[in-house]
Amino acid sequence: MSPAFIRIAPMLFGLLAFGVWEGLVRAFAVPVYLVPGPLAIIAAFLADPAGLGASLLSTLVVTFTALVAAAALGVALALAMAASRLARAAILPWAVVLQVTPIVAIAPLVIIWVGDPFAALVVCATIVAFFPVFANTATGLASAPPELADLFRLYGASRWHTLWLLRLPAALPYFLSGLRISGGLALVGAVVAEFVAGSGGFASGLAYRILESGYRLEIPRMFAALVLLSLAGIAINVGLGAFGAAILRRRGETHDKEETPHER
Repeated sequence: MSPAFIRIAPMLFGLLAFGVWEGLVRAFAVPVYLVPGPLAIIAAFLADPAGLGASLLSTLVVTFTALVAAAALGVALALAMAASRLARAAILPWAVVLQVTPIVAIAPLVIIWVGDPFAALVVCATIVAFFPVFANTATGLASAPPELADLFRLYGASRWHTLWLLRLPAALPYFLSGLRISGGLALVGAVVAEFVAGSGGFASGLAYRILESGYRLEIPRMFAALVLLSLAGIAINVGLGAFGAAILRRRGETHDKEETPHER
């Protein structure tokens, strides 16, 4: 089987699934307010592309703001844990508590406490996206080969030099892996927070459009918003994966170029 066919296999499977979906909806005359077919969903999107696009943009702004905040916070706390056993003992239990607390339960409180709607959405999404970056980075910082750490100590390297030249490079693949996971979670957190905010009257993002469409029984428009969210999640995952692969590839090329003169 050719590699080109394998690459387009997911698209072909999706087209087949949509075709079967449309055929079943038409064959059984399913009402559009129960399960709309793909053509009805496309028509609903084409009826209001600007409105749905603006809502998608609002959700993505919250998502990427939260992702940046989660990455910065996760790396900072992971570095603190790597630098001090006391910091590790103090931070790790609370990080786990934050991870296992359902965002749906605390989102209303966060929205009330923060006050500003946009900031509240970002805080909620950051809480959801924080742990993968934090945990993966902490694991990566602890994954440096012991023999290299011993070599650094043998040559009298300071803690800062060991961190910068050994631990951080070892943690980079772990951080990028956690960042990719957190990208999807940031979107989930943003949507959950928007649902809560939308229920309280704050109109923002695709989650509010889903609520609005449900109240009006505009089910094709609701499905159109859901499809946009799914596509956004796929794009974030693929984009962060490509970003991580590019960084690691560049890092490998740089490493090879630095080693070539020594090898000679």
